[in-house]
Amino acid sequence: MSIERVKEYFKSVGLEDRVREFDVSSATVELAALALGCEGKRIAKTLSFMGPAGPLLVVAAGDARIDNPKFKAQFGLKAKMLTPDEVLELVGHPVGGVCPFGINEGVDVYLDESLRRFTTVFPAVGSGSSAIELDLDELWKYSNALEWVDVCKLPE
Repeated sequence: MSIERVKEYFKSVGLEDRVREFDVSSATVELAALALGCEGKRIAKTLSFMGPAGPLLVVAAGDARIDNPKFKAQFGLKAKMLTPDEVLELVGHPVGGVCPFGINEGVDVYLDESLRRFTTVFPAVGSGSSAIELDLDELWKYSNALEWVDVCKLPE
């Protein structure tokens, strides 16, 4: 099970006690914010795309939206999200629990600048009813991100 894989990963780095599981769904930004009692923009959503060399993940703030021209400038192609079946097969987590931890080999991870507004954020932990609070240095380290990118736009 996907969440078990991520929990094992966090156990290996000594953070298993910070994984939170809920009796309610946290599968969307809105539901995760309710479950955690925080603003939706602090949810670190993980978006799955097909990149030039295979699947790629962009972790962005909950209120951010992909900016297609910025995405194309960064990655050299139009933003095409993976289908739920593709996400599970290629990334290793189900939609609603996608996160940059415990993912399949060959998946590139990028962190979007929209997250830099916050001291801590809440990404999922492999299921639609889980999360972990991480500061940005921890998110960078444990996600094995390749780089910070600017591919999103924020609401006005």
